[in-house]
Amino acid sequence: MDNLNSIGILGGSFDPIHFAHLRLAQEARDFLNLSEVRFIPAGHPPHRGPAKVPDVHRVAMLEIALKNNPNFSVDPRELGKTEPTYTIDTLQSLRTDVGDQIPLVLFIGADQFLLMHTWRRWQALTDVAHLLVALRPGSEPFSPNKLMPEVRAWYRMHRRDTPDDVNQQPAGHIFLLDLTPLAISSTAIRATIAAGQSARYLLPDPVLDYIRANHLYI
Repeated sequence: MDNLNSIGILGGSFDPIHFAHLRLAQEARDFLNLSEVRFIPAGHPPHRGPAKVPDVHRVAMLEIALKNNPNFSVDPRELGKTEPTYTIDTLQSLRTDVGDQIPLVLFIGADQFLLMHTWRRWQALTDVAHLLVALRPGSEPFSPNKLMPEVRAWYRMHRRDTPDDVNQQPAGHIFLLDLTPLAISSTAIRATIAAGQSARYLLPDPVLDYIRANHLYI
């Protein structure tokens, strides 16, 4: 049974969205019994360069990929801004919209989590949301000892093993989730398309059709 009104949040460039994104969202939703997952395409993240295609195409590809799943939706709140967009600000904006009692869960990769000390106001993330750290099989095993000492202490304070804990309070916990191994990346997909090779079975066919129709990544 879903946790009433609990919201998962998956941010990223989605340039383009692919099956690894979708599978992460599905497995995280199932693990924590979330009622919905919102995909938030990145605006101007400080640690990344600009997207390869205009925002209108990234949003269109997301909408195509998500349209048959009533539990998935696109949230474009970071787009259209000229200043850098930070995760903590996005979460606080979402928290303002949904109120103080709805559980929010931010999904991040273990590679990002190891760099948490570089994020703006990272300690405040658990004041606004829970975190789910996605562990990708085949990559280097995650160990708290790899975290910076201050992040390690924060992690150990907030770590929980029981998925039901997500519904005990609206924010404050950190969960780990082992994912199905899918070695797919947007970078590799763009390179495949640019090389004139087929990207079929790496992303949904309707998204690939959109890419072809709009001559993207060539």
